[in-house]
Amino acid sequence: MEKQIKHHTPEQALIKIRDWCAYQERCQQEARDKLYDYGLKTDEVENMIAQLVNENFINEERFAIAFAGGKFRIKKWGKVKIKQELKAKHISDYCIKKGLAIIDSTEYINTLKKVLALKAKSITEKNFLKKKQKLVRYALSKGYEQDLIFDVLKSQEED
Repeated sequence: MEKQIKHHTPEQALIKIRDWCAYQERCQQEARDKLYDYGLKTDEVENMIAQLVNENFINEERFAIAFAGGKFRIKKWGKVKIKQELKAKHISDYCIKKGLAIIDSTEYINTLKKVLALKAKSITEKNFLKKKQKLVRYALSKGYEQDLIFDVLKSQEED
């Protein structure tokens, strides 16, 4: 199904995009895509993005912090996946670092332990190595670092 382009005047689009940005944190790329959906031309879109940044409706650093915190707390994503998603949204390395810095390292490891423990309960595999392999694959898919996963699994084996 093809996306329907709604044609708005630049004035209408600016009002709508301000409301949309005020509702929740947005990055420039999301706003840019939305403005193109409104049927605006490239120069109009770029001028509006600059205006939204100047008016503080869009702030990439604030977005990265909110995004990283939310995906970690709510979806239990690891830093690797968060970083990939922010890069896909064209967020700068500086802002990505700021976003990831808000994740407390102790809370990060505890969350990984909980994620692995919860997944371990749902795996019916009896073979220890196969079960461990499934846990590693799952944690990698959630975006956790491989060395950290092995450290946590090793510490859980010792307990």
